[in-house]
Amino acid sequence: ADDDRRIRRPRRVQVPPRGVRGEKMIYLDHAATTPVDGRVLREMLPYFAENFGNADSLHAYGRRGVAAADAARDEIASLLGAKPQEIYFTSGGTEADNWALLGAARANAARGKRVLVFAAEHHAVLAAAGALRAEGFAVEEIPSTAEGAADLNALEALLRRPACLVAVMAANNETGVLQPTAEVSRLCRAHGALYFCDAVQAAGSEKLDVNVPHADLLSISAHKFYGPKGAGALYIRTGTRMQPLIAGGHQERGLRGGTTNVPAVVGMAAALRYAAAEREQNNAKVRALRDAFIARILASVAGAQLNGRGERLPGIANFSFEGIAGAAMLQRLDLAGVAASVGAACSCGSAQPSHVLLAMGLSPERAAGGVRFSFGKDNTDADAAAAAEEVVRAAKELRRS
Repeated sequence: ADDDRRIRRPRRVQVPPRGVRGEKMIYLDHAATTPVDGRVLREMLPYFAENFGNADSLHAYGRRGVAAADAARDEIASLLGAKPQEIYFTSGGTEADNWALLGAARANAARGKRVLVFAAEHHAVLAAAGALRAEGFAVEEIPSTAEGAADLNALEALLRRPACLVAVMAANNETGVLQPTAEVSRLCRAHGALYFCDAVQAAGSEKLDVNVPHADLLSISAHKFYGPKGAGALYIRTGTRMQPLIAGGHQERGLRGGTTNVPAVVGMAAALRYAAAEREQNNAKVRALRDAFIARILASVAGAQLNGRGERLPGIANFSFEGIAGAAMLQRLDLAGVAASVGAACSCGSAQPSHVLLAMGLSPERAAGGVRFSFGKDNTDADAAAAAEEVVRAAKELRRS
């Protein structure tokens, strides 16, 4: 008992559930992360304490773990149109993205030490491309159109010279703009380049099939579709040469060392299953909420600009507000009880303008003013209306200050 009293327990950080006016917080940052679905959590729970064995152990505890991990792999593969042996578990989207770029480029350098990357990719892809550049690879950017899509004419011109790898995401994480993946895939196959598709943001709301379009590598992350953080997967098409990113044991067919996170991969499979089964109804609900929110903002806030055009993910709306810094708008909304984002969650500590909005041709001032609102399946009409009201109020207050 004396020893127990000497243990310093971690201090719990309390997050106020309400804004300054007393209303319940409205969460509009589902593109950053989603809450774990209660059904998913229930499927995960037995693998924390009851069936806790290391999936690489040769006894009964280990066999239960490996059976659960294998079942999760089978289910994820089926939902992605892949073979189970083509699914490799990772710690999340960032690791999967890094591995796709670094592992594929290094293993296929004989095709040409040249990599083409969409200018509006997630930072995980761009940073990995920067590491390749430091290793002597020629890394060139595929420009964005003003609407936020990869410029196919520019990509076709870039592919006239040999490239070993092309990276174009499925959907942009800041604007929600869906990318022309079918056309990108066609161009890559015609010119002998591998195609990597970061589908982390798209996986929850878009039907993914690694064969339509033909992708050689594709990444997902569970926490974007109501699964746990710390669980991701990289699809690697059979026959694609890869180098490991993480050295260690023989896990993941010798390509990715590390003890399998059984509860997390079980949760990832469950979350992807529910997302696929409920996609149409959730998308219809979320799209209606987002569109009503957009209409209110454009009608009520002078100088509000919606960033990203064409087909987009159903839940994302990215705005710039003339004369207002995105960080200032975000802070005012947080105080009022609305959680949003200035862009990708991983870049919130940066004071730099959004690289996505800059790539689309926005001025640095406008790009620094971007605010992303992302709706989820549990948001309501009242949430959309109240959040829009707070945006209108915040814009007026900030322009007076």
